[in-house]
Amino acid sequence: MDDHAQAYTPELVPTLGRQARAAAAQMASASAATKAAALRALAALLRQHGAPLQAANALDLERARAAGLAEPLLDRLRLSAAALETCAQGCEQLAALPDLIGEISGLRQQPSGIRVGQMRVPIGVFGMIYESRPNVTIEAASLAIKSGNACILRGGSEAIASNRALAALVQQALGAAGLPPEAVQLVPCTDRAAVGQLIALPQYVDVIIPRGGKGLIERISAEAKVPVIKHLDGNCHTYVDDPCDLELALRVTDNAKTQKYSPCNATESLLVARAVAGAFLPRMGAVFAAKGVQMRCCPESLAILQPALGLATTAPSAAASHDHAAPASSANGNAPTPLLVPATEADWGTEYLAAIISIKLVAGLDEAIAHINRYGSQHTDAILTTSHVHAQRFLREVDSSSVMVNTSTRFADGFEYGLGAEIGISTDKFHARGPVGVEGLTSLKYVVLGQGEVRG
Repeated sequence: MDDHAQAYTPELVPTLGRQARAAAAQMASASAATKAAALRALAALLRQHGAPLQAANALDLERARAAGLAEPLLDRLRLSAAALETCAQGCEQLAALPDLIGEISGLRQQPSGIRVGQMRVPIGVFGMIYESRPNVTIEAASLAIKSGNACILRGGSEAIASNRALAALVQQALGAAGLPPEAVQLVPCTDRAAVGQLIALPQYVDVIIPRGGKGLIERISAEAKVPVIKHLDGNCHTYVDDPCDLELALRVTDNAKTQKYSPCNATESLLVARAVAGAFLPRMGAVFAAKGVQMRCCPESLAILQPALGLATTAPSAAASHDHAAPASSANGNAPTPLLVPATEADWGTEYLAAIISIKLVAGLDEAIAHINRYGSQHTDAILTTSHVHAQRFLREVDSSSVMVNTSTRFADGFEYGLGAEIGISTDKFHARGPVGVEGLTSLKYVVLGQGEVRG
C-alpha cells in the first residue's frame, strides 16, 4: 500500500456516501455569495501552497517513473506551476459566473390559470473516477461547489499524494466559507474494491462520471448501478476542405495535432480534399516530420508525401502489424521508426494519444462527413474551409458533441468554452453532451404557481 493511501475497509465508501448526502442538502441551499467565497478561497490556497503541492506531485511522478508509466501518462500526471495557476483561474472564473441554481425558466400561463415553468437544481451527489490528471480534483471540486452539489472523488493510485494534498485545500476552503467540508471528499485508498462500491450505491450517489482510459470507462459503464456521464474515445478529425485558406489550414492543423499529444481533444485523423492535397500535404507533412509525428497514410496521401518529403516507408505487410505506440527509435538505437507508414483499416478508428496521425484523402465534403460519422467517436471534429455553405452543412450533419469551423479541436475544453472548468467531455446524447460544466451538473424540476385554482 502507498504511504499516502489509507487502508480499505468495507465501511469506508458507504461512510463517505452518507456524509456526502448530508452535505449535499446544505450545498443545495447555500447562497451564491457563499459558494463564490469558497471558490475564491480555493484559488488563493492553490497559489499559496504551490511549493508543497508540487512536492507531493514529485513523489507521485517518481513512483510512476519507477513503475514504468508511459510518457503521455507522466505528462498527464505532472502538476506544473502553470497547471496550478490554470486551476486557480478556473475557480475564479466560476466564482464570477452567474449562479444557475434556483433559476426559473419557461414560465407560461396555462388556460386553467396556473403558471408552469422549470427550476434549475443541483443533481445532488456525483461520484468522479479518474486517472492520472490531479488537476481534475480541483476541476471537479470547484464545479461541485458552484453547482451546489456534493461529490466523492476517486483519483488514480498513481496520483494519490497529489490528490490528497489538493483535496485537503478544497476542504479548507469550504470550511472557511462556512460550507460543510464533506461536500468534497476524496476516497483515501487505492483499492479497486472502493470503485466497485462507489458505482453501486444509488442511495448515496446520483451520477457517476468516469474520466480516463477506455478500459476504465467501459468497466464503469458495464458495472455501475447509477447513471453514467461518459465518453469512450477521442478520435477527433480535422477536415481540410476545398476551398480553404491554405495558411490557416496549415496553422490550425499543426496546433490541433502537435500542441499537446495526450489530451482527448487532439486531432487523431486528418482528412484532406483531393483538390487541395497537392498544395497542402507536402507542407503539412514537412511540419509533422520535423516534429517527429508518424503519418499513417492512405495510398493516395502516401503517394504525395513520400516523394515530397524524401522519406522511406514501411512495406504494407510490415505496417499491418504496427501498434499504436508513439514512434521511437528501434531497440538497437540506430534506425528510427519510419515517419511514413501505410494506414490499416484500424487506424481510421484509433485514438493514439501520441505523436501519430492518420491521413486520408477524400473526394470532398460528402465523403468527409460520411467518414467522420462512421469512424469518429462523436467527440470533436473540425472543418477548415472558406465556404459558408460547406461550413453550415458540416455543423448540421457531423454527429459529434463539438463541431468546429476554422479552428483547432484542442479548444474542446470547458475552460476554453467559458464554463470555468470541466468535469469531462460527454459523447452521450442524454443528460449532458460536450464539455460538462456547471449546467451539466444540474437538473430541472417543474414548478407550478397558482392562486387557488382547482382542477375541474
